[in-house]
Amino acid sequence: MKPAVIAIDGGNSKTEVLVVSEDGVVLGKSRGPGASPQNIGVAACVTALEGLVLEAYPEFGTRPDAVHTSAYLAGLDFPREEEALHAALSARGWSDTLTVGNDTLALLRAGSAGVGVAVVCGAGINGAGVGPDGRVHRFPALGKISGDWGGGYRLGEEALWWAVRAEDGRGPRTALMPAVAAYFGKPTLLDVVQGLHFEEIDPASIHGLCPLLFEVAAAGDEVAQDIVTRFVEEVSVFAAVILRELDLTGDAPEIVLGGGVLTGVGAPVIAEIEKRCLKVAPRAVVRVVDVNPVVGAALFGLDTLGAPEAAKAALKAATQRV
Repeated sequence: MKPAVIAIDGGNSKTEVLVVSEDGVVLGKSRGPGASPQNIGVAACVTALEGLVLEAYPEFGTRPDAVHTSAYLAGLDFPREEEALHAALSARGWSDTLTVGNDTLALLRAGSAGVGVAVVCGAGINGAGVGPDGRVHRFPALGKISGDWGGGYRLGEEALWWAVRAEDGRGPRTALMPAVAAYFGKPTLLDVVQGLHFEEIDPASIHGLCPLLFEVAAAGDEVAQDIVTRFVEEVSVFAAVILRELDLTGDAPEIVLGGGVLTGVGAPVIAEIEKRCLKVAPRAVVRVVDVNPVVGAALFGLDTLGAPEAAKAALKAATQRV
């Protein structure tokens, strides 16, 4: 019997695949770099995904063959982007049926029954919600041009910006200054700036400043704390807008937080986000997801196939983070 679900969750920085049986058993899994069609194009995305699917379940041989494919990726922000990927995956014929969507929805399903609010912060930041009546509220999540602030890379840039200004005298003193220089292994921030300018330092490494920012803030640095406070407000406003748009403020909605940044910020930051969310929806339940979003993609697949609740519970139990 062929596997029930090929589940894919693809962010900007990584892609995960699960191959799952109809009773919720994980038959195979794989992980690779980000493959968002927005970043590398639809054709390259599909090629990368197929390689990861075959790696996850070598029994497929040279071509995936399952009952359903459930693919949720970053960069599917508009209907035309979803349609383009759907057409390309359909042409590959991996499965009898196929669903594609934005990866934020997979996060929501990973932490709930698929109704409520999800806010993700990894390399970027995004939010989405689904109401009990099926209404969906989403954001374009294209960065600054669509009003976004607070993804992991942007937070790293903020840490660097304030550190540089502290060193050259244009900004207040901050513990970010020595911490950022040490992160890059340079004696001064001017050396860091030159390294980035002359492409001797990979600009992608700026993302790695994000955990450092939260560490410095937790140690009491006011500049870092101000950045973290703004981040908390950004996450909270995503949730607040969705709650209001879907008329969930009087209910007890689930608010699921996920992504590499939000899963690593620590309890005090999550508590501040929760406090702001509860001002909008006093009975809301705020939680950090305890399984990877690819599990949400797999659960959507099992939902589509009408799998029993026991199968979904087995999948979540087998994939829960320790």
